[in-house]
Amino acid sequence: MELSANQISELLQGTVEGNVETSVSTLSKIEEGKPGSLSFLANPKYTEYIYDTQASIVIVGNDFTAEQALKHNPTLIRVQDAYGAFGKLLEMYNQVKNNKVGIAESAIVAESSSIGENVYLGENVVVGENTTIAEGVKVFPNSFIGDNVSIGENTTVFAGAKIYSETQIGKECVIHSGTILGADGFGFVPNSENNYKKVPQIGNVVIEDYVEIGANTCIDRATLGSTYIRKGVKLDNLIQIAHNVDIGENTVIAAQTGIAGSTKIGKNCMIGGQVGIVGHIKIAEEVKIAAQSGIGNSIDEKGAIVQGSPAIPIGDYKRSYVMFRKLPDLASQIRDLEKQLKALKSDSN
Repeated sequence: MELSANQISELLQGTVEGNVETSVSTLSKIEEGKPGSLSFLANPKYTEYIYDTQASIVIVGNDFTAEQALKHNPTLIRVQDAYGAFGKLLEMYNQVKNNKVGIAESAIVAESSSIGENVYLGENVVVGENTTIAEGVKVFPNSFIGDNVSIGENTTVFAGAKIYSETQIGKECVIHSGTILGADGFGFVPNSENNYKKVPQIGNVVIEDYVEIGANTCIDRATLGSTYIRKGVKLDNLIQIAHNVDIGENTVIAAQTGIAGSTKIGKNCMIGGQVGIVGHIKIAEEVKIAAQSGIGNSIDEKGAIVQGSPAIPIGDYKRSYVMFRKLPDLASQIRDLEKQLKALKSDSN
């Protein structure tokens, strides 16, 4: 897709400084800009690169003032928010790149399923019985959609995702490659024969609107009822969410976090990478959990910030860590004091 500076300016409601006919067909970082590419300057740390960049067009803030000549004289587009404007262009670029429609010959769709208009089903996609795929949905190659699944409008399922039966997915969601939704929860009970008997997992997974799920993330179906991922939740890659978990609206979770069964997490929480959360607890709204923390008990305080394993309030953790780092010195001081005390006892005798 090729756009001129004038077209980009109109899209972003900006003003052009330079040649309005300059055109670009690709995007680039400002330090790697090449002729024919569009870049942006939002972070002052990168200002030095604008003077040497070969990008043909650079989006800058209205407050940008060049302190020296721009070596390759790029066309500037001035906007109120350079970062936000570039993000808007990235979103448009993604929409164009992924704007596929049609059903591949190798796709297998059960006759009992309902497929909406402007849907894309890529090569080797399988759609099971009684499944509903709404208008504008895109399912990329080698993905599996099971029986009795529903997928809402304009949701994208990238290559190789596996969506088990009964799963419900809302509109405008993004499911990345390798994601598995609705596999059995980890339910086993010991029996008299000293081994484990599987507990049937007959619930489902419900993904509400505007959710994004990263690559290779697994969300287990409920034993009974549903595992819920509420509206606006954003999940990173490689996350494990167990059966009957309920994650509140607009919560974000970073990679390699694991959440055990039946835990309920409130709205607007932020959970760092490699966090472990035990089952059957509740986490209040707006809680922030630092990376590599271990959560073994409920967090009832709204907006609490915790760190450590087991996690404690972050202020306490930082003070404790300062003491931890001083332990070798403290141990040395104790040994010296013990020697002095021993010497004093010898002298007194």
